[in-house]
Amino acid sequence: MFLDNRQVAMDNVLEALADSLDYFQDNIERLRPSLRDALKPHYEQREKAMRELQALAKQHLDLLPRDADVERDDYLWLWSRLKSFVGDDSQVLIGELLEQERVLMQALATLHTHPLPDPIEPVIERCWKGCRALIRELYQVQKPRKKRHQRAG
Repeated sequence: MFLDNRQVAMDNVLEALADSLDYFQDNIERLRPSLRDALKPHYEQREKAMRELQALAKQHLDLLPRDADVERDDYLWLWSRLKSFVGDDSQVLIGELLEQERVLMQALATLHTHPLPDPIEPVIERCWKGCRALIRELYQVQKPRKKRHQRAG
């Protein structure tokens, strides 16, 4: 069965949500404890929203969940580790997390161009606001490290 454009847009959002959660979980031990503690609530909320959105997409859009792309996840993890050898591990991770937020926001923006059933709208809005909050948090945790780095140089 082929998916219509709205189903494809929803599938892209669900995939971006799952990718961001997987990436965070795969790299949680690489994060400084303070950063981990600051980010964990954002990802816990994201997981709840993703589960709710999966159920709503199945119920209202006849969209079944797909399996994760394990090879892609492995590639992203390996690529991030390689970049960490030439740069600050925390900064590499923050950059990767920010890039995933951009991908998710693009998927959410595309989904917003389609009419959605009423029960889905508030969940999408929560995802959007959660994305914005996580981006603010990631930029906030970058600031002190940048200032210290500038003083040292």
